[in-house]
Amino acid sequence: MAIALLAFATLVSQPASALPLFARQTGQNCVACHAGGQFPELTPYGRIFKLTGYTIGKRTIPLSAMAVLSNSRVADTSKSDNPDDDFQRNARTILATGSLFLGGKITDNLGAFAQITHDPYATRSADGQFHGHTSADNIDLRYADRFIDPKRDLIVGLSVNNNPSVSDPWNTAAAWMQYVPVPSPTSSRFIDGNAPYPSYAAGGNIAGLTAYAFWNRTIYAELGGYGTSRGPLAFMHAGLADDSVTKLKGINPYWRLAWNHEWGPHSLMVGTAGMTARIYNDPLDTSDDSTIHRTRDLSIDSQYQYLLDPHAVTAQLVYQHSRHSYPGGLANQPVPFVDALGNPLANTSAADTTNLLRAKLTYVYRARYGGSVGFFNLTGSTNTANQSSGFSPDTLAITSDPAALAPSQRVGGNLSGDPATRGMTFEAFWAPVQYLRLGAQYTAYSRYNGAAQNYDGFGRNARDNNSLFLYLWAAY
Repeated sequence: MAIALLAFATLVSQPASALPLFARQTGQNCVACHAGGQFPELTPYGRIFKLTGYTIGKRTIPLSAMAVLSNSRVADTSKSDNPDDDFQRNARTILATGSLFLGGKITDNLGAFAQITHDPYATRSADGQFHGHTSADNIDLRYADRFIDPKRDLIVGLSVNNNPSVSDPWNTAAAWMQYVPVPSPTSSRFIDGNAPYPSYAAGGNIAGLTAYAFWNRTIYAELGGYGTSRGPLAFMHAGLADDSVTKLKGINPYWRLAWNHEWGPHSLMVGTAGMTARIYNDPLDTSDDSTIHRTRDLSIDSQYQYLLDPHAVTAQLVYQHSRHSYPGGLANQPVPFVDALGNPLANTSAADTTNLLRAKLTYVYRARYGGSVGFFNLTGSTNTANQSSGFSPDTLAITSDPAALAPSQRVGGNLSGDPATRGMTFEAFWAPVQYLRLGAQYTAYSRYNGAAQNYDGFGRNARDNNSLFLYLWAAY
């Protein structure tokens, strides 16, 4: 795998201008908008470009594309009834995903960013064959204006988008902190991109309108609401079946407030964000309000950057607290498992809370060589609804036999009902040209699904999920 990627990188390692689409439009090199050239993390200039509606520069060909070649390797694949299913394509190089981007300047005040993504491994049929699928990904359509005089610099705008926080200009936002595309095969289930990250319970492919302002490059505020993507905004979930599209009741508020300070090569942001959502349990039946999940996500985040050629340093920190209240039909319900003595377990809870801390430090030299170290720690309330492994009431044994009264789940199972997951990710990458990044990530777990040892009841330990992820990420 490494030899193949190195050979490819060597072949394309020729002088180049800048990443097309926005780079063609602005006439700037990638490092102008992206910290150390690592897309999509933005520099102060890149944030201004985004907040002014992608309108800086001239209209040009509004197309770009990206693709990811990857190889995922899980430390231990032996504790599985079906390794081919639990660790699909393990240690095999695959074309993981591809995206088409459309956007850029439409008028002096209108601009757009739209991503359409193809997943070659979206589904798998009974004969073991994978089938691809294409659908709408991140979409951000903007109107913006800027007012500058000796006493003020004010940017105001509107964003119509399909993913809460995709409009945010900092990479600590939920939509952007995890930015290396994640492959679908289950061999990638434990890589960094699938470790706990900040997110909003409403998910993506919904429809929202937010208004924002950035005053004197210091105070940023954004307020908006999200609902189901339907009618003229149905394109926000194009390619997705109706039963997989999140259905929201009414308008669900989203807010963002941040303080930003820039001095010399330094910039610092401290902010907060949040969203409440009312989500129907069954997307095909929105007739009964008693089936609604109620969620609240609140976060505090900070980002520091030092950008002075040849160095680029970025430090990110996010803490998110989330509460999820279940509809009556899912709360206070018995579970099929019992304890080791055959005694019933507690009924499911009416609500859960989780707390997530995520931190990352990245260094890039000459926009070519870089590395990062990340830490994640998820804790939360214990709920028997989270259990997918346990003792069967008829045998008092843990079994993965689907015919058993209470079949348990290997590998992904949770014996305790505790969501606690903790670990670190180490990454090194090389960008021989600005269109291409060759990287290696190693994600190590000290806790998974509530335990360090035997978290699924079948002897699987958190460290068994340690994963090496190699990728070649190209954009043009």
